[in-house]
Amino acid sequence: MNVEIAGENSLIIYFGETTDPLVSAQVQQAAARLETVMADTLIDMVPSYASLLVIYDQFKTDHYAVRRHIRETLTQLDDAELQAGQIITLPVYYSAESGPDLEALAENAKLTVAEVIKIHSEMEYRVYAIGFAPGFAYLGEVDPRIAAARLSTPRLKVPRGAVAIADRQTAVYPAVSPGGWNLIGLCPTRMFNPEADPTMPVQVGDRVRFSPIERAEFLALGGEL
Repeated sequence: MNVEIAGENSLIIYFGETTDPLVSAQVQQAAARLETVMADTLIDMVPSYASLLVIYDQFKTDHYAVRRHIRETLTQLDDAELQAGQIITLPVYYSAESGPDLEALAENAKLTVAEVIKIHSEMEYRVYAIGFAPGFAYLGEVDPRIAAARLSTPRLKVPRGAVAIADRQTAVYPAVSPGGWNLIGLCPTRMFNPEADPTMPVQVGDRVRFSPIERAEFLALGGEL
């Protein structure tokens, strides 16, 4: 693990060079511990796949003290806690109606639509990072049988709740936005709600499972087509 200066009031910790569940768990555990240790000297932290950006209040501390906190925290990471994180189940209405790329993805993978749904919903995915937009959780890793390259031409408008695949990542679009991922279904669960507490149902380090539901249940849960 390396610690480097990232700005006048920030340090970045590099935990590894590849996407890995263990590395992701180390990032999450370090963030939780630093939040407690640094208290009011901490402004923000930005976890990613294999790094953690620590932004501190330079009027209350300096990078020498923060670096010391980081080194002490890294030596105290507990292997027994590295699989921590909630298991979140998200309902998904998989269909050609709700997932316009589902049939093409199945055909390219030489699988049936039912097989793609089964493979996607039977996996457990780790939340590696949250970015692009509030509530957009990057989940991995997708079974290689259903991995799919991004669309050559991104859509100008992807609906809120769209469940998508790009390479070996999957995600749920939290709001209407442009996007180039392959759409395979819709999730009625709000991935970001500024009026809720917490504002997002998942956090970095959590594990996500998708549960197939029928059209009627999707609509009853507040989903929109």
